[in-house]
Amino acid sequence: MEKVIVITGASSDIGMAYINENAQEYSKIIAHYHHESELFTRLCHQYEGKVLPIQADFGNQEAVQQFVVKIEETGLTPTHILHLASPVTQSVKFHKSRVEEYQFMMQVSVYSIVEILRAFLPAMQKQKFGRILLMLSAYVEIPDPRFAAPYVTAKYALLGLMKDVAAEYAAKGITVNGISPQMMETKFLKDVPELIVEQQRLAGPLRRLLQKEDILPMMRLLLSDEAAAVTGENIGITGGNHIL
Repeated sequence: MEKVIVITGASSDIGMAYINENAQEYSKIIAHYHHESELFTRLCHQYEGKVLPIQADFGNQEAVQQFVVKIEETGLTPTHILHLASPVTQSVKFHKSRVEEYQFMMQVSVYSIVEILRAFLPAMQKQKFGRILLMLSAYVEIPDPRFAAPYVTAKYALLGLMKDVAAEYAAKGITVNGISPQMMETKFLKDVPELIVEQQRLAGPLRRLLQKEDILPMMRLLLSDEAAAVTGENIGITGGNHIL
């Protein structure tokens, strides 16, 4: 079976790292991006013919629908979906957050993958195979998240979506899982106050933030043929740090 993966947020640090580590596993990689960077352009050239970049602003529902249409026009049938797309989180007190921030977070993180899954799950069901992995967050694992209500709300919505879809499609050869890493050393932290970042560096037993290399092996496993018996699970990757 030809393996075709759709990666949303493929231009993120994690997305590019996953492609670099696992490009040989797939016949085609449909790589969603919003803003093109020099590194992402270079990556696409490196895997020219294998990586198919498609631009879309997931903050716009119509753009997500057009993204799905562009995939359908390729004639490719996705067998794997890796959902990384997410707005950058910001530290903000609840009473200062705006309803529009919740709407935007939900559109980019949740409604986008709903559209994508609705489009391609029927084909996965027909071929009795599919691997779906959603990037969640340690915020859904810790007992007392705070100062990031729009982001936390969207990640909990993704967790619920993952659980529901996993249960419905478990008997159809399709697995749906999530991973919830602690704070990682990526450009995603650019709007997080340095004081919070430094507190996280010192909080856990590792005395550092997670690196991309810390989570890639679990991503690879959950998207592999060997993970047929793992579905509906959210795997925390914390390095022993359970405080955010």
